[in-house]
Amino acid sequence: MALKVAVWGTGGVGTHAVRAIARRSDLELVGVWVHSQDKVGIDAGTLVGIEPLGVKATNDATAILALDLDCIVYTASGPTLDAGALPDYERFLGDGVNVVTVTSPALVYPPSYPERARTRLETAAINSHSTLYASGIEPGFAADQFPLAMLTMSSSIRSVRVQELFTYDTYPVEFTIREVFGFGKPMDHLPIMASTGAQLMTWGPVVRLVAAGLGVELDEIRETWFQEPTPRDLDTAFGPVAAGTVGAVRFETIGVINGREAIIVEHINRLKMDLVPEWPSAPRDGTYRVIIDGEPSLTCELLIGSATDFYESGMLATAMRIVNAIPFVVDAPPGLVSSLDLPLTTPRNAFD
Repeated sequence: MALKVAVWGTGGVGTHAVRAIARRSDLELVGVWVHSQDKVGIDAGTLVGIEPLGVKATNDATAILALDLDCIVYTASGPTLDAGALPDYERFLGDGVNVVTVTSPALVYPPSYPERARTRLETAAINSHSTLYASGIEPGFAADQFPLAMLTMSSSIRSVRVQELFTYDTYPVEFTIREVFGFGKPMDHLPIMASTGAQLMTWGPVVRLVAAGLGVELDEIRETWFQEPTPRDLDTAFGPVAAGTVGAVRFETIGVINGREAIIVEHINRLKMDLVPEWPSAPRDGTYRVIIDGEPSLTCELLIGSATDFYESGMLATAMRIVNAIPFVVDAPPGLVSSLDLPLTTPRNAFD
């Protein structure tokens, strides 16, 4: 019998989730929640650009929860992000509905989630026999499960570094690009991600998950932040960027083991590939690189889509990390789980 699923949000990731669920024989799309009033009442298939599915979008959460759901695919986004999602998770779990989400990076490794909030979610899940799983492409795969798979070939490890080498000029979410990362802001502006502890909340769980997968204790987690201006005016998907404002950022979330920087998640993000050429780069845009210094030393590059469609391909990959996990999460013990607790979440009915 197909699992009954609802998708919460129809932005970039939610759109791909609806399309993917619609083609799966083991999953049945029975509900779609939307934030925008102008989407209410529209067929979910029409909303995401496929044939009508016979499921009307709604902004009535109570109606969605009355559908005898097995799982909610949570893809909602916005300025409040995790803070706005927490009460939703608690309500869904308390109603006995499993949740897979891309909205809360800190839940990629639940033990690193703030204790009071984690206790609320765990209590709701365990009391109602439901499970929550957070993932995505990064955090959720490229910097944690992917390097852990590579590390199964290691005899000894000095360090593991994961680099994201992406341009962000095609990313259309202005709040994220300008306020979170500071692109297009004056050089003396402090963006959210540069504030003390911001990386610890977002990528600290990734570092902790890798450490837990290797069975090692961290001394601490450090953060670095660097930014450089663009020498020319730029046109981007989120609006114009003036010369002299931030055009490239580079930062690291560093797990320290025995006094040595050992597990490093590094982001090198530009608005154009030619900016700050002295920083690390890749032959093409949309690259994740894993560099393992050890015995043996290993380097591997994960290329998303093509050089021209990696953004959209990244959205699809993000969606599939949680859609493919649905059957495994439904079968998992109640509580908050990570990729360390689940088997390999391979897709079902994926061959055309």
